[in-house]
Amino acid sequence: MILTVKTHSTTQFVDVTSEVEQAVSASGMREGWCMLYVPHTTAAVTINESADPSVRADILMVLNDIVPWKAAYRHLEGNSPAHIKSSLVGASEIIAVEKGRLVLGTWQGIFFCEFDGPRTRKLHLRLSEQKFIV
Repeated sequence: MILTVKTHSTTQFVDVTSEVEQAVSASGMREGWCMLYVPHTTAAVTINESADPSVRADILMVLNDIVPWKAAYRHLEGNSPAHIKSSLVGASEIIAVEKGRLVLGTWQGIFFCEFDGPRTRKLHLRLSEQKFIV
């Protein structure tokens, strides 16, 4: 399955938790794994606190501080900072599924991370059911 994510800023965290939860629920899978993968070199996916939006803002602030837009980058497209941030955060996450639900902590959410927006992006979702033999 592919989720479409529309971003509206150069750097942005988009909470995709509910969309991923809906996909897991619709699949009927009870136990297994949910793999998320971002096929873009200037975007990423992460799991972090979703209750307080200032956490997302703080993470973006620090990423923008440690990887500034203006530096002696050699990449001709001018988006080297986005490539670096994508590598730092990562292109995939794996989440356990138990009793038909994602295993996330109380405050955790899933975020698509945009580092070169605004754009329309893809987030690939794959489910792997765990069969138990008794």
